[in-house]
Amino acid sequence: MMSDRKQFVLVMVVAALFVGWLGWRGFEVISLNERLKADDVVASYPYKHRVLRVEGDTAIMSSLRSHTTSTHKALSAIFPSMRNLGDSHRDWQRAERELAQVQARAGDVILGASGISRIRWELDENWYHLQTMKSKYDTRL
Repeated sequence: MMSDRKQFVLVMVVAALFVGWLGWRGFEVISLNERLKADDVVASYPYKHRVLRVEGDTAIMSSLRSHTTSTHKALSAIFPSMRNLGDSHRDWQRAERELAQVQARAGDVILGASGISRIRWELDENWYHLQTMKSKYDTRL
């Protein structure tokens, strides 16, 4: 049977390894997001694509589009001045192409990092929530 002192040391070593692992995962996400900030095209786009977390060799990245959220809604949130344009207006088409190109480039930047071989996009619900709160605040002023 192990003494109390040995059990304590074992628990502390396991806890230190776990904290170190968590710290490494956080550092990995931070360094991947720094890669996105260093890319002029990705960094200059109004929506900031980012890595949310890493699971194995897969980077989970934020996106404004999903199966349930249309590109039109995403672009309306980024460019409120376009809300009054017709759906077939050329500015919508140009903005859709640009969003797709920037998102693809953001994915390519992250795929260029060692240890990442796949990207999974996840709807950035927090960003939409913040935009809603901002618009409510702006209308009260």
